[in-house]
Amino acid sequence: MSSHVQYLSSVIKDRKQRMRKKYGVQYILDTIRTHYSVEKDGSPLSDEKQTVQISLFSLLRDFLLKCPTPEELHSILAYTLSIGEEQQVVSALDVVYSLLRSSPLREQVQAVLLEWGVEQLYCLLLKPSFGDEVRERVFRVLYKILKSERVSERAKQRVKLKDFGYLGLVCFLGDVPVTMTTVRCLYEQVLATDATPNFRDLLAVVHLSHRAELTVRLDVCRKLFYLIYDNEDYVRQLARQPGWQDVLTKLYMKESYESRGPSLAGSSTHSSLDPSSSRPPLRRDHSMVIEDSQDTHTDVFLPYTSPDEEEEEEEEEEEGDGEGLGGRNISEGFSDLSRSSPNSSGGTLKDFADSVQFKSFDSVEQGSRSSSLSNTMDIPSTRPQEEALYHPLSPFGTSPFELELVGMRGETGTWNHNQAGTPSPLEHSRSFPSLRPRKSSSLSNVLDDTNYGTDPRAADTISNTSNPQQTPEEELCNLLTNIVFSVLWCGSGSEGGEDAVWRERGQVFSVLTKLGSSCQLVRPPDDIKCSLLEMMLESSLSDLRDSQGVSLPYFPSLLRLLRLLQDFLFSEGTDNQALWSEKIFEGVVNLLDRLQAWHSTPGTPGALELREMAQIGLRIITGYIQQQDSQVSVMACVKLHSLLQTVLSLGWDEVCFLLGRLGAPLWPGGVMEAGPNRGHTETFSQLVPIVRTLLDQHADPVTLHGLLPSLPVTNGSPTFAQDLQSYSHTVEWLDFYQRHVQPTMEQYELDQFGKSHDLMSNFWNSCFDDLMSTALRRDKERTYSKDKFQEVIVDPYLRRVRSENSRYHSGQKQSSGQQGVVWRHWKSLRRLLTSERGAWAHRVPLEVKWKLSSAETYSKMRLKLVPNYQYDTHQEASASRDNMGADSPRSSEPLPLAVAKEAKVSDMEDDQLGEEDIVFLDNKVEGEDDSQKEKLVLSEDCELITIVAVVPGRLEVTTHHLYFYDASSEKEETEEGIGFDFKRPLSQLREVHLRRYNLRRSAVELFFIDQSHYFINFKKKVRNMVYSRILGLRPPNLFYFGSRSPQELLKASGLTQRWVCREISNFEYLMQLNTISGRTYNDLSQYPVFPWVLSDYTSPDLDLENPAVFRDLSKPMGVVNPRHAQNVREKYESFEDSTGTIDKFHYGTHYSNAAGVMHYMIRMEPFTTLHIQLQSGRFDCADRQFHSVAAAWQARMESPADVKELIPEFFYFPEFLQNINGFDLGSLQMTHNNVADVLLPQWASSREDFIRKHRKALECEHVSSHLHEWIDLIFGCKQRGEEAVEALNVFYYCTYEGAVDLDAIANETERKALEGIISNFGQTPCQLLKEPHPPRMSSENASRRQARMDTLPPNLFEQLDKLRPFKEVVCDGRPLVQAVVPRNQTRSFIIQGSDVLVTVSSNGLIGTHSWLPYDKNIANYFTFTKDPTVANPKTQRFLSGLFAPGVDLRTQVLVVSNDGRLLFSGGHWDCSLRVTQLGKGKLVGRICRHIDVVTCLALDLCGIYLISGSRDTSCIVWQVLQQGEFSSGLSPRPVQVLCGHDQEVTCVAISTELDMAVSGSKDGTLIIHSVRRGQFLRTLRPPGESCLPAQVTELQVGMEGHIVVQTALEGRTAGKEKYSLHVYSVNGCLLSSVSLEEEVTALYLVPEYIILGTQQGNLHIRHLCSLALAVSPLPLKVAVRSVSVTRESSHILVGLQDGKLIVVGAGKPEEVRSGQFSRRLWGSTRRISQVSSGETEYNPTETSGK
Repeated sequence: MSSHVQYLSSVIKDRKQRMRKKYGVQYILDTIRTHYSVEKDGSPLSDEKQTVQISLFSLLRDFLLKCPTPEELHSILAYTLSIGEEQQVVSALDVVYSLLRSSPLREQVQAVLLEWGVEQLYCLLLKPSFGDEVRERVFRVLYKILKSERVSERAKQRVKLKDFGYLGLVCFLGDVPVTMTTVRCLYEQVLATDATPNFRDLLAVVHLSHRAELTVRLDVCRKLFYLIYDNEDYVRQLARQPGWQDVLTKLYMKESYESRGPSLAGSSTHSSLDPSSSRPPLRRDHSMVIEDSQDTHTDVFLPYTSPDEEEEEEEEEEEGDGEGLGGRNISEGFSDLSRSSPNSSGGTLKDFADSVQFKSFDSVEQGSRSSSLSNTMDIPSTRPQEEALYHPLSPFGTSPFELELVGMRGETGTWNHNQAGTPSPLEHSRSFPSLRPRKSSSLSNVLDDTNYGTDPRAADTISNTSNPQQTPEEELCNLLTNIVFSVLWCGSGSEGGEDAVWRERGQVFSVLTKLGSSCQLVRPPDDIKCSLLEMMLESSLSDLRDSQGVSLPYFPSLLRLLRLLQDFLFSEGTDNQALWSEKIFEGVVNLLDRLQAWHSTPGTPGALELREMAQIGLRIITGYIQQQDSQVSVMACVKLHSLLQTVLSLGWDEVCFLLGRLGAPLWPGGVMEAGPNRGHTETFSQLVPIVRTLLDQHADPVTLHGLLPSLPVTNGSPTFAQDLQSYSHTVEWLDFYQRHVQPTMEQYELDQFGKSHDLMSNFWNSCFDDLMSTALRRDKERTYSKDKFQEVIVDPYLRRVRSENSRYHSGQKQSSGQQGVVWRHWKSLRRLLTSERGAWAHRVPLEVKWKLSSAETYSKMRLKLVPNYQYDTHQEASASRDNMGADSPRSSEPLPLAVAKEAKVSDMEDDQLGEEDIVFLDNKVEGEDDSQKEKLVLSEDCELITIVAVVPGRLEVTTHHLYFYDASSEKEETEEGIGFDFKRPLSQLREVHLRRYNLRRSAVELFFIDQSHYFINFKKKVRNMVYSRILGLRPPNLFYFGSRSPQELLKASGLTQRWVCREISNFEYLMQLNTISGRTYNDLSQYPVFPWVLSDYTSPDLDLENPAVFRDLSKPMGVVNPRHAQNVREKYESFEDSTGTIDKFHYGTHYSNAAGVMHYMIRMEPFTTLHIQLQSGRFDCADRQFHSVAAAWQARMESPADVKELIPEFFYFPEFLQNINGFDLGSLQMTHNNVADVLLPQWASSREDFIRKHRKALECEHVSSHLHEWIDLIFGCKQRGEEAVEALNVFYYCTYEGAVDLDAIANETERKALEGIISNFGQTPCQLLKEPHPPRMSSENASRRQARMDTLPPNLFEQLDKLRPFKEVVCDGRPLVQAVVPRNQTRSFIIQGSDVLVTVSSNGLIGTHSWLPYDKNIANYFTFTKDPTVANPKTQRFLSGLFAPGVDLRTQVLVVSNDGRLLFSGGHWDCSLRVTQLGKGKLVGRICRHIDVVTCLALDLCGIYLISGSRDTSCIVWQVLQQGEFSSGLSPRPVQVLCGHDQEVTCVAISTELDMAVSGSKDGTLIIHSVRRGQFLRTLRPPGESCLPAQVTELQVGMEGHIVVQTALEGRTAGKEKYSLHVYSVNGCLLSSVSLEEEVTALYLVPEYIILGTQQGNLHIRHLCSLALAVSPLPLKVAVRSVSVTRESSHILVGLQDGKLIVVGAGKPEEVRSGQFSRRLWGSTRRISQVSSGETEYNPTETSGK
């Protein structure tokens, strides 16, 4: 493999441009995608294939580096988006990057990328299956464009999503893992591509990192800290971003936020990048949440490695393109902004701590726990989300766990004994809401917990590589706390005043509380709050120091800070002693000392603030004192004692407050009840000085003595401590506490701190409101950004992916289809080569199975069978037959009433063109000459309707041709080739009819002169336009111009009159009526319908003179048996439909439907297969099948429900009665006889005999005189209306044209179902006549009329007993080898209304005579005007060229074109086929394709194809070219070359309408091929007396495909040859043979007779099928050289050996006037004297005598 790849590489390297031009970029990409993407089983590629893939991408790169075109760049970009395999995307992006980096035309590449929409590459980031390699390369390409100086700023802004930000991208990254490189790449793009950071996008990156591992978030914190370090402007910009508190705070989480996703509130939308899916709805959950909806947002970006320097990139660009795709560091070009720290190590952050008050958590106790167990338990809310209203609560209350779990555990603290929902002692004036538990005053009491429903997982242990002395969690917490503090304290501006600033700050605490209740953080949230408060205190002190004594402006802020501290310590600190940190204590004390708040003077500025601050400070100190067993408690005692002794001057209420708060060990439940305890004793001892000072210095002595008369002496007593301890147990002391201290303390707290409590409640409430407002804003922003990203990026991406996939799959489908077509062509060729007469013929020929061909005769008969190469025995259908089944046929399936009612219409107009379509007819868009350029007229999607399939495709009409392109995914082999494609000259179009399909007026049927026809269905509104456009082209051979309806068409055709006058047969007339009324072989539901004509199928003989053997044609089939009439009438009259939908009817089934057609044709494919499909994959019950003609008639007589009429095949096609394919059709239940061939009536000796007699019955006098009655029932006035009711001829309403409008049904499924049901019911033909049809004349009356009218010559074959020969001398002494009147010529200009009669003599002399078959002045006879040039040596015209030795000029090598303009000749010495123009005798064509002498020629009836046979044993089919309406020559390219004979071909015949070419040879065989495909069909070997083959000497094919052949068996001596005549059916069945005493030298066929001319000078007329003589031979006494019949069948033209032309007519000669006619003859005026009027009767006795 590798060596092969190397070889190919060397070949390509030498011819790069040629290879690129030949194959191109798209071809290579499709090749990779198809063959080198993944293995067929989905596994990764093998090493060898990977090598090829890499080589192909390298080739792509080489192709594109020089001068990439926009189309090529579009191809690779579309490929990148649509391919789903990671490695290929990486390789494709590497190619794009190499173009951006190294291509000389990089600016052009950039322009193309930007115009194409390079931002769509973002969508590659959204695929979870792609790894960091892809994402990194996406950013690398985008980075290259963003850093280019040649790209406009506007274009860069588009790539950077400036209109809606990166948040939309982040929202779409829900399923993508967020890695370090992803975040670094995005962070880099945000920072390094803008002059100043865009903090909106930066927060989006932080938002993205929430779902990443802790190390990633740590990296983000490092970068963020480094960014805002020592840059107050950046801090302020960050603080201005809405919701920064929420975004930054979530970085504290110990585990990635995506693991919390399912429990977090937010929208539930998940993005989908499946191109087949519709755009996902963008929804938002309106529950009141703060945090982002992490579970709904998809990750956006891809990872990077550490960046290289920009300079390195430039250096590498200068080095050139020598390196491979993978040779560069893929992270080149990133700026230093993305690095973690100044030295990129991330480990020296402490170097900067001093200048920014960087605080470490190392001093905080490691084991401290979060307040209220909030990290380990969740409280589900009992309130629905829509009731999330705010109820302010006291910040002094207990935590929600204490309220919920009261009684479950013992708690310390003053108010912890309150029941849930009970107001605080300080809140007795108002109650707490009972439905909402409180967590803490920091907003946790107002936020709903329902969105945080999962327990946090234990965080992974993450090593810290940057600082070994602290864990990653500690480093993250330190960094983040400093960042948050910087933004919180330094970034808060003055916008909105002090209240707004503090609400911003308060939101941080609120978010921390909320986050801590649902997630496990790297630190307990209360510890983080504590650190922030410490930093805030320290910063405040620093500000005071820097204020140079001007402290008054700081009072409001400091007071808020102290309130916040008080609220924090007395709520969160209740259960967490660690929060009462020494730093906070020192900070508060130092702050108050600095402000000199302890001894403020009333009336001075700020005195009230100082007074409140002092009270808060005093309370905080008492709180610290209550934290027993701690060092800071001692410090608090000392500080309070100092204050009491020095600066404080307290009133009685304050004394009681301090006694109540600090004297807990002195009151009941204090130290005495706790028993001996050293700690408590120490605490008591620390309190003694404070109590003494309080009682001694601050209490009023008189009051005190009155209340405590037994109080030990406080001043100077050395035993005061012991005395006080003893005194505390006295009743007096306890009574003093209960009656005075406790009430006074409570009242004091309510008076002094109640206001603070209300202020803080309002503060947290406003923080919550702001937080919710911000959350809503961010939610709207997120929704907007996501919508815009969907609209601007995702939707175009999906459209592009769909387009690319559609292009690729269409190409693959087309390629697969082409491969299938090639394979079928090969199979066809192999069949031809291995056929019986092929070069590789099998020793034992394969058995051939047959099916019905679509080829038709001019009488619209489908007679021909063709090989069935897809033959199926249908054994499974036979095995699954239900012989006991009694199910009714599917055609009687009930119709859904509701649907039927919707579709029913009351009346519908005739089917004809509208005015808008007639415009095209009036404009007369003339078709152009063949010499002019072909132009497209219309192109429309359509369906080709055939019996076996509905073929989707496209019809194109040009000025010269009609094209149909088969759009099927898998093309089937048909008679015309592979698939149903066709191309037909417009000049061959004969008829165009408007048609119905599935009851819609949406189809047309095209008929061509070779009898092929196509049924094409369009969209309903398109059909009329197509019809009128085709007619507007004025095809030269088209009949029936105009917009006629079927009724008008019948009238204009004159067919009825011709039938009445017996000019056409009953069969022809019925077929024409079927065609005009819309019946067609292409649609089973509209199959042609024929009548039952006989009723006698049991007699041994059929007497057509007996009227009793015929069916009553005036009655419908249902009442032909008169016993049924009464029942049918009563059924009609009693029927009533309550819905009014179903009209009354006589019969629920129809006389013609698809099931009925398949019933009769079950033995013949493709109807067998269609029958099985209709019966759900099995044969119908044998008893219901068509097994006997007599039984079928009897079934009609016994049941009025079975009203099936016949089909045309009963009158021409004997093979349908035979089970030629041997299908197992089952056995009858009664007799157990197998159903095989159809049982025939006794009067039929064979199938052929049955068809012949049945056809004869149809044409007999009785049927002719009554057929008009049946026509009235089916096509005429009794089809509908009152006459139909009277005739008992009303069928189910849905079968009538115009009764149903399927387009009125909106539901497509219901419409399809109704279509199928109605189709199975059958369809009534269009009504052609509304008045009674005229009866047919009797034969006698018709003869008398014809004689009286004197307009048409008599048909010679109707008067064979009156034959009379007349002579005309054409070329005396020279054998007349050809004499013919061309069948389709234009009228002669010699004598008005005359034809041309062409003669050729054995010396090649050409004569073009005037021929008039009938003239009133010459009763029953002809007028022959001899061509004067024949007798004048100066004007004689001869065939040019010498003839081959041994070849006599004879009829077989001469053919005259149908229009009489050309003469085709063979037999020439140069093996050529020559074309001579008859008018001038000029050679106009010469074709040499045979390699030996051409021995025979034949032309088809329609003049389209000519066939030639040769001594080289081959035959060639040629197309006759047409110019305008005239033949102009032969196409030089053969249509088919047919082989198979072993010896010289002696005679040929061709029938284009039956698609068969027949050739006879000296080898004694006939070979039949198809014309359109050249396929071998069969070999015929005429029987003979000897075992030796008798050579075929004469051959003709009749209009119905009869093959008549003469064979000659050589005798032992000259003159002893034996001659035989044989006739075969179109399907090769030998019908008759007869031995002849004479050698036949000329042979001609007419529909029912054979005309033979013999060497012995006799003219024989024999019956075609039986070969019996129709009349005694007509003796001519001179050898016959040619025979033909005029086109009116009025005369037989016989050319004799002596040069005479014998004209055989019928009738008695009468005297005529001889006259002379002066006419223009070939451009000159001369008197024509040689005019014969049939006055010279031929007397063979005289001739022989001479």
